[in-house]
Amino acid sequence: MSYNRRDFLKKAVAGATVTGLGGWGVFQANAEPSNGKPGIGVLPGTDDAERRKLVAEAHFGPKTKAVSQKGMAICSHPLATRTGANILKSGGNACDAALAMSVCQTVVEPHMTGITGILSMLYHDAATGKTTYVNGNMNAPLQPLVGFNQNSLATGLGVGVPGFWGGFEAALEKHGSKPKKEIMADAIRYAREGFEIHPFLWGEMFEQCAMIGKTEAGREIFMPNNYLPKPGDMLFQKQAADTLEQLAEEGNAFFYRGGFAEDYCKTVQDAGGVITMKDMEVYEARWMEPAKGTYHGYDIAASPPPDNGGTHIIEALNMLEFLDVRKYGPPTDSAEVLAQMVRIHNEVYTFGAKHPDPKSHPLPMDVILSKEYAEMRFKLLQMGIPKKNQESPPPVGSNHVTVVDGAGNVASIIHSCMSLPWSNGLFTRGVTIVASGAHFFRIMPKPGHRATTYVAPNIIFKNGKPILTSGSPSVGLLANIMQNTINILDFGIPIDESVNRPRFGASYYVPGNMVEADFNPKVVAEAGKNGIQLSTVNPWNWHHGAFEGISIDQSSGTMIARGDPRRCSKAEGV
Repeated sequence: MSYNRRDFLKKAVAGATVTGLGGWGVFQANAEPSNGKPGIGVLPGTDDAERRKLVAEAHFGPKTKAVSQKGMAICSHPLATRTGANILKSGGNACDAALAMSVCQTVVEPHMTGITGILSMLYHDAATGKTTYVNGNMNAPLQPLVGFNQNSLATGLGVGVPGFWGGFEAALEKHGSKPKKEIMADAIRYAREGFEIHPFLWGEMFEQCAMIGKTEAGREIFMPNNYLPKPGDMLFQKQAADTLEQLAEEGNAFFYRGGFAEDYCKTVQDAGGVITMKDMEVYEARWMEPAKGTYHGYDIAASPPPDNGGTHIIEALNMLEFLDVRKYGPPTDSAEVLAQMVRIHNEVYTFGAKHPDPKSHPLPMDVILSKEYAEMRFKLLQMGIPKKNQESPPPVGSNHVTVVDGAGNVASIIHSCMSLPWSNGLFTRGVTIVASGAHFFRIMPKPGHRATTYVAPNIIFKNGKPILTSGSPSVGLLANIMQNTINILDFGIPIDESVNRPRFGASYYVPGNMVEADFNPKVVAEAGKNGIQLSTVNPWNWHHGAFEGISIDQSSGTMIARGDPRRCSKAEGV
């Protein structure tokens, strides 16, 4: 009998509850007992009992609304969200908190992200009114990837030059206010002292156990007794803790020019890859002007190419301005709006895959983001058979982090392993070497050049002040952000209600576009009459991503967020 990824995760999430720890599992028989004392950098409220309570919240399904006027953090794991909230409480700003959450997630969500992946940040500085973007995406190796194909992802040839740490250091240096040791304290503590495995993580470990367990390095972390632990058992990553501690001390010198870089290159080369110390030494994070746009009187700042999902959001909203959405209603209520949004999504998604890195190839952004081009595209979409959504790429592991602090600074971070988890089974110094080359299939970069990726940090402004900031992981991120943005801006639907509403999304496993089963069947049927192909999937489908958004009321300063039921998200106010 064959299984696919969805079957594995369904079993993991639906059937993973075991006894103990509030219904969440028990320690392994050989797990190291906790002495109950706080670890490195632990702030109040993160002791063993609180950790178990927070991990128990790492589930799919409805989440709790969070409200605050002093600061807000949201991401896809409650432990990481708490880390961000504690950083804010201790006087850190939005950049500090978002980076602390991101590095924490490399430990507690190793199936979604890692320090050998990517990290890019959109940041709004309230004091200056300036919004900046740092691209910490991966590079292709300087040496050509001869023979690169889908099978390469299981080897060292499918590995990119990592940008996570370069993006992390650049962001912290420019916008942060706290030292790396404090920012990284919780990540180090959870790696060394352990945390309980939540069902989503266990499901991915189960699916990829053949790759995880093929080397001693993988087994030491994830299969310490030569078999998978149970959901709720403790996961220890002590060598990763050592690596993170050394990064906190030495930073880029260790990661790109020192012992980590040397071990990384050797492991990749031994597995058939071509990355050398020269690749690591020449890597630099790239500071860029955000992509800019407008929609119904709002201003938009978003990730620019080669992180082109932000550009796609602006393109889609530009086209939607030529449809009177407020006359028809939100996509959950209007077949016309649903059909048009699917058409626009597929148009932008398909042609967006052709947008290269502007530093490698000419890219006329003034045309792509213009209202004139949007009007022409919208009119042409009405003339022919609706474009089918391209077959989606392999599902990527990724996390989005969104933080707003009490001063009004905003951080929107995407960080990711850029591929299926543990695709190659390679590890170095206790951390996964991710197969980020999965994104080279979208557009193959020139040797040594930046990869093009589909990520979309964004901030919406009214009169120069942020009112909504968001982002999402997954192949469905564009549709996710489009729908929630329209719900909130055009119809005044509160963010905590919008995040639970049914969605359509990019194709995955099914023909056409996915639409969740709790979508109004009459609306879906009517949209289908217009030639839109929609395939029903389960409610709150995890491939539709997670809307990691925060809304901000300008008059009161109130921030509101709610974790997306499609992932293990948690929002927490200060």
